[in-house]
Amino acid sequence: MVFPQYYFGQIFEAKHEPGTVAYSAELQLRLLQETTDEMARNGCKKIVIINGHGGNESLLPYFAQTQLDKRHDYVVYVQWGHEAPPGGPTKRDQINMHAGETESSTMMISNPDLVHVERAASESGADQKRVNLPEDVYTGIWWYARFPNHYSGDGSLATKELGQFEMNAWIAAIGEAIRSVKADDESLKLQNEFYEKSSHPLDTKP
Repeated sequence: MVFPQYYFGQIFEAKHEPGTVAYSAELQLRLLQETTDEMARNGCKKIVIINGHGGNESLLPYFAQTQLDKRHDYVVYVQWGHEAPPGGPTKRDQINMHAGETESSTMMISNPDLVHVERAASESGADQKRVNLPEDVYTGIWWYARFPNHYSGDGSLATKELGQFEMNAWIAAIGEAIRSVKADDESLKLQNEFYEKSSHPLDTKP
């Protein structure tokens, strides 16, 4: 079963941009939980969340982790992104993140009417590097510090050829994820074992 597109994602980093609707963290988690609970009540015991937004890359693994807080009769899996195979068009964008060469290229395939490469130079996609911290130190303001225009890279470099190559790689990754989940008979067993042991931890053998 393919659930309708889910659009209640994490987007705090864009609250300064006109039109952004950023739901509270509590509401986001509650909506996700009630949605997956209802999907499971209707017979879906393996739920794969396919992520298409970088801002969710912390939220969704955390949500999957919270499934260990209370007993559930289903498993949540999270899949995002892909590694494109060798070959394909050469990428020229040195930054190449939000609305950069790759994302603009894939949008040329999925929603070509929304891509206007002639407007790419109207704002800067340069990394402004306004916070200087080690790579292993995280702060929530990191994205705004680097890309306050919510644009990172050079969308004018986008091509349909790169877009099709990247989309094919992503489709293949999603297909592999679904096949792996369908074949997975262990996660729910282990999850149930965990629930049982966590209900009386003093009986768990060291």
